Amino acid sequence: MPGDLRETWPETVSAHRQLFGGTAPALLAACPPCQGMSSARGRRGSETDAVAGSRDHRNLLVDVIADVAETLSPRVVVVENVQAFLTRLVKHPRTGEPVTAALLLLDRLDSDYRVFPFLTDLADYGVPQRRVRSFLTFVRRGELGLDLLDDTGRIPYPRPTSPPDSVEGHMTLREALARLAAAPLDAKSADLARDRDDPLHFVPVWGDDHRYSMVSAIPSGSGQGAWGNMVCGPCGDVDVGPDDAACPLCGGPLSRPVVREADGTFRLARGFRASSYSRMRADVPAATVTTASGHVGSDLTVHPFENRVLSPRECAYLQTFPDEFDWGDSIERWGPTNVRAMIGEAVPPRFTELHGRVVRGILEGSGSVPLASVDDPRTRRASDRLDRTRQRGSRASRRAQAHVGD
Repeated sequence: MPGDLRETWPETVSAHRQLFGGTAPALLAACPPCQGMSSARGRRGSETDAVAGSRDHRNLLVDVIADVAETLSPRVVVVENVQAFLTRLVKHPRTGEPVTAALLLLDRLDSDYRVFPFLTDLADYGVPQRRVRSFLTFVRRGELGLDLLDDTGRIPYPRPTSPPDSVEGHMTLREALARLAAAPLDAKSADLARDRDDPLHFVPVWGDDHRYSMVSAIPSGSGQGAWGNMVCGPCGDVDVGPDDAACPLCGGPLSRPVVREADGTFRLARGFRASSYSRMRADVPAATVTTASGHVGSDLTVHPFENRVLSPRECAYLQTFPDEFDWGDSIERWGPTNVRAMIGEAVPPRFTELHGRVVRGILEGSGSVPLASVDDPRTRRASDRLDRTRQRGSRASRRAQAHVGD
């Protein structure tokens, strides 16, 4: 149901009850927006600043998840987010005390559910990109599946295909692009930037502007960034330092991320030199596919070999959207930016399918699906972060109280 969930959730609950009466849903799945927690977002404030964390109301939408769970009593609740979901402090909506969104949800549902935290790189599940995400899976107390988990020493997550703390089994970007076998593209012109046989395989056209000059100067397959280019468009190779922005021969801009000042001089743009305006490495899983996949200045969005960013088709493949997924007229109706945003926001369907099979097995009380071990480091890391953050929130609360007393 469209709208602000803080206002519309009772209508959603009412609609469910009209369809299913008093039957509890088997699953409530929720993915609160991560923008207010993501490290890629500027001006979000320190992770330990609860006031800054609460400026983005989306960081507290877990309160709505708890409202719905307490009202409908789903048998299982699954919540996914970035890893900062476990550690980003916000102000408790009722007490004002420092707390994380994850701990707020845990505290509200503790009496009715057992929670299983998980922190994993989805590359460990055959997803051809690095995508570190946190999960909280709540199983309602009294479910027979809980006895199964306890008896077997397992947790309600699929067994990873890659060993802990290992790249063994990870699919590299090179392998993924080879399997997709999409047509080559180039941002130089409109004809070269689009595959007319695939409406989802296209990229922004840069033509002769500075973006093309920067990207084409980065050696193909190098995994390097435009910040290190020692090239001037008119003059060719030049001898310059790492912080130079202008060509020593003609005074024009180097093929680097530069900004022209009001007085006509050039300086390097402000940005993350380790990842922005940079080619993706081909010999490792792709960098995380984000909503900004179409922007050359975002983190690691440039194709490893070709002079362009990745296309929506390639991003969808790295996100493991199935080949038969019907995109319909989404590009024409919503535009490339919104389609890229939808792809970047998604939980990779490959992991969702594996996790869904686990949840179904828990609900049916069967152990037919391979489950991760309770000793898996991925669950220990999540639990440790929650424990440390709860302690940090308590210290922050005591400091605030002491300050008020002074």
